[in-house]
Amino acid sequence: MTDTIFHDTVDPSDIARRIRAVIPASEERVALHEPRFIGNEKKYVGDCVDSTWVSYAGAYVKRFEAELAASCSVAHAIAVTSGTVALQVGLNLIGVAPGDEVLVPALTFVASANAIVHAGGTPHFVDADETSLGVSPGALAAHLECIGEMRGGMLHNKQTGKHIAALMPVHVFGQPADMDALNDIAQRYALPVIEDATEALGSRYKDRPCGSLSPIATLSFNGNKIVTTGGGGAILTSDDEIAARTRHITTTAKLPHRWKFDHDEVAWNFRLPNVNAALGVAQLERLPQMLAAKRRLHARYAAAFGNMPGARIFADAPFARSNYWLVTLLLDRGQEAMLEPILAATNDLGLSTRPAWTPMHHLPMYEDNPRADLPVTDSLAGRIVNLPSSPFLA
Repeated sequence: MTDTIFHDTVDPSDIARRIRAVIPASEERVALHEPRFIGNEKKYVGDCVDSTWVSYAGAYVKRFEAELAASCSVAHAIAVTSGTVALQVGLNLIGVAPGDEVLVPALTFVASANAIVHAGGTPHFVDADETSLGVSPGALAAHLECIGEMRGGMLHNKQTGKHIAALMPVHVFGQPADMDALNDIAQRYALPVIEDATEALGSRYKDRPCGSLSPIATLSFNGNKIVTTGGGGAILTSDDEIAARTRHITTTAKLPHRWKFDHDEVAWNFRLPNVNAALGVAQLERLPQMLAAKRRLHARYAAAFGNMPGARIFADAPFARSNYWLVTLLLDRGQEAMLEPILAATNDLGLSTRPAWTPMHHLPMYEDNPRADLPVTDSLAGRIVNLPSSPFLA
């Protein structure tokens, strides 16, 4: 019995060795994901400083937005101060009202749930799909069949009596969710969809860019993303009215005038500063090269772990081409007890690995929220190890 357990259990030291075989030798700690500023970043930021246009009225904001929209195949990109803010504004745009429930995966970064609360709503957690890591269309459809009822053309939760106002799929670690299937379910229940693409710049779903797969989508440019503005986010849309409304409510609802400061509603000051946008413009110039490097790095990891029993490198779903923001080692079912030893062994050796986020329904502020059965989410959370994934490691 002891020999069987030993041979069937992954070896943390073997995992560390395989990671070291992939990435360049370094005496410094290897970060999970960090930026490199080797293009025009200093030049463009210097332009902002020299011109004194460092706030959100500068030319780099418009340039960043235009180039971002083009890269995501949408008509408009509105740059804001964070991905969380982008989600909050997006929820406001689709009409989420106080007390409304919003369907969101339990396997996501806490910002997805927090943004719903900031918008006045209640996160309602749904299960993940092991093929994509995103919302499971099958599990979602079964859950809504069980708890949903239509009243006056709107979906309500029979268990809580609350209006279910929206669906927010997340492209987890840059892996595209099955958006066609999810959009079909949303249409069946008259649910607006807001696409949380905060980790998925450059990912594609059935050859369409993530961020273009619903009427409103969001991006993040935090320091650990493929493209960073130091901090920031964006709202993507091809709807002219939504874009105009977004620009208005993220710039204090100021009415255009050469000198007057008149405002027509309570709004936010959420626009991205010019100096941050300048950093983003320079980063976007290198996006194709960074995406190619990410896929090379993933291929090297896949080769290094290809013959390893008990674990595998997570790969694209059949409908997806991921940006591989974070390369994921997925342990087999039954290997959950090895997660902590693997994380300890690799981090002790200076390799920054991390698990998935604690699922939302296990956080104290969300443990009593409405939710579906979440067996796949809980299983994945015990088996995910994210590996060092910076593009330059390729």
